[in-house]
Amino acid sequence: MTTKKTTPDFILLLTTLLLLTFGLIMVYSASAIWASYKFDDSFFFAKRQLLFAGLGVLSMFFLMNVDYWTWRTWAKLLLIVCFILLVAVLIPGVGMVRNGSRSWIGVGAFSIQPSEFMKLAMIAFLAKFLSENQKKITSLKKGLVPALSLVFLAFGIIMLQPDLGTGTVMVGTCITMIFIAGARISHFIGLGLIGLAGFAALIISAPYRIKRITSFLDPWQDPLGSGFQIIQSLYAIGPGGLFGLGLGQSRQKFFYLPEPQTDFIFAILAEELGFIGGTLILLLFSLLFWRGVRVALGAPDLFGSFLALGIIAMIAIQVIINIGVVTGLMPVTGITLPFLSYGGSSLTLMLMAIGVLLNISRYARY
Repeated sequence: MTTKKTTPDFILLLTTLLLLTFGLIMVYSASAIWASYKFDDSFFFAKRQLLFAGLGVLSMFFLMNVDYWTWRTWAKLLLIVCFILLVAVLIPGVGMVRNGSRSWIGVGAFSIQPSEFMKLAMIAFLAKFLSENQKKITSLKKGLVPALSLVFLAFGIIMLQPDLGTGTVMVGTCITMIFIAGARISHFIGLGLIGLAGFAALIISAPYRIKRITSFLDPWQDPLGSGFQIIQSLYAIGPGGLFGLGLGQSRQKFFYLPEPQTDFIFAILAEELGFIGGTLILLLFSLLFWRGVRVALGAPDLFGSFLALGIIAMIAIQVIINIGVVTGLMPVTGITLPFLSYGGSSLTLMLMAIGVLLNISRYARY
């Protein structure tokens, strides 16, 4: 086996810490007014985010020093545990309901979101499956269907919560991994048509999803209802201009944009730091993606390559969807912006994933 490097990918680590620092600053800036009004403490959300950031960074450094082959050994067990937690969320009295979704399990004064951790568990299991069955992936029965069966089973349980955003990121990540593993395009086209039909059925079955689609196409059709968030997000981005209104000077966080510290934090960032600030964040994410792909290409074995690929694909898909929603290019899905948005489970999971990626980088040949 390749000798371990003395240090992980420094650029990847530094980029992650820079994004995390920006996130902590923006969580406070975006949430201070709302936190003062609701909890009489302007630092309420910032302190909790700092706590989870600390937990996440500790997890990242710990996993950075745990050989990534360990994930291959425990992949099946981790997947089973995450499935149990996903089902437990649906049990009244166990799962907590927020904004119409039963996606959280309370742990003391805090809560965890099992669907977030299912993403990483599924990536690890799929990396193991693909590395052991790559030659079978061209077969519909022996490769593609078994791989996708577990993915869509998890997606179905997540949709019972419902949490379309997290489910979409997980499915998109897994399909990316399977496609790069060598699955036939003809199989993807056939399954894609079935998937589109199922996606259309999901939208039609829930009126609020239809409203989200129509508000995405024309948010001003219902400016006080389904189109409200997108309009307020655009009102934040527009006045930002080139240099922004200044850190802490956002107007939209004064109860116009609902809970601006979560899914729409990029809108507040663009309003306060302008085009320059928004571009800097996008450049940092681009640097992160490049280093992640570099690690995947240089990994010493197939499992490491697929594991690194899955992690960087998960982060990239989530960033693309979140910024697409905030800028009005995609329907509202309720997805956090990695490392920047407020959210304990999401932040911890992302930092853990980076820790695994950093460990792979210690073995990568480049």
